[in-house]
Amino acid sequence: MEQGNVINTIRQFFANRKLRDYSTAYAFVIPALAMYVFFVVYPFFYTIYLSLTKWDGAKPVKQFVGLQNYQELAADSRLWSALSHNLIWIILGTVAPVAIGLFLGVLLWRGVRGMVFFRTVYFLPVVLAPVAVGIIWKWMYNPRFGPINVTLKALGLDFLAKGWMGDPYVALPALIFAGVWGYFGFCFVVIMAGLQNIDMEQIDAALVDGANGLQRLWYIIIPGLRHVLTMITAFTLILGVNVFDIVWITTRGGPGRATHVIATYTYNTAFRESYVGYGSALAIVMALESLVVSFIFISLRERGGD
Repeated sequence: MEQGNVINTIRQFFANRKLRDYSTAYAFVIPALAMYVFFVVYPFFYTIYLSLTKWDGAKPVKQFVGLQNYQELAADSRLWSALSHNLIWIILGTVAPVAIGLFLGVLLWRGVRGMVFFRTVYFLPVVLAPVAVGIIWKWMYNPRFGPINVTLKALGLDFLAKGWMGDPYVALPALIFAGVWGYFGFCFVVIMAGLQNIDMEQIDAALVDGANGLQRLWYIIIPGLRHVLTMITAFTLILGVNVFDIVWITTRGGPGRATHVIATYTYNTAFRESYVGYGSALAIVMALESLVVSFIFISLRERGGD
């Protein structure tokens, strides 16, 4: 009798409609959640653990050193140099593609011949992987046969030709230029889409009132694009924090430490110098940097939504 009651209870439990609905939802959520935990959450907390150890990545025993790695970070000149390069990349790598995309979007907004051609050409670099962009610009900047130096010499501007990736004062700006080239097309296409929602009646009214192009841009177009500009600014900020591929492919942080960013410094420390514990501490610093940028992004989105 008791066994029959238990079976009936189980049947009623599985026959419950809400449970069936939840079961369907869980069936979709659990696989994605499991992958997220396995590939993101677990590595993150394991990296925190490694950052508290002294380990070369090969020995079976990891020596626990507490916060020693973080104490060394505070006095690490290479870290501060890499962070300064990240800051430069974040500023220039954010302002430049957004400004170029806005300029080209407004320029082509009212329609010109060959619009599809321009959109395709400007967006084409975005399709390329960052590694491919790095390879292209490494060839472009080649001091002997690179198209940039060849063109300068052909124009009689030999004094401007140089080893772009070998000059510590020029290498970082040259890399940022390559990064902007690879990304501004995305900003352009998104801004072009946003411009379709601008109220043309306001533009026409401003023209009647005698507003010039700069005034129409500042008081009508940019406010109308605030959500779009916030979004693409957030993307470029995050790219500036996490930039790695193009730097590693072209210079590997050289010459010297002239182009090291925190991602390349972390990789170099953990995997080439075999200081896995210290490299993990660097990775945590990069994660904190990303959190700060994300906080700025969220604040901007909330302010833009008011």
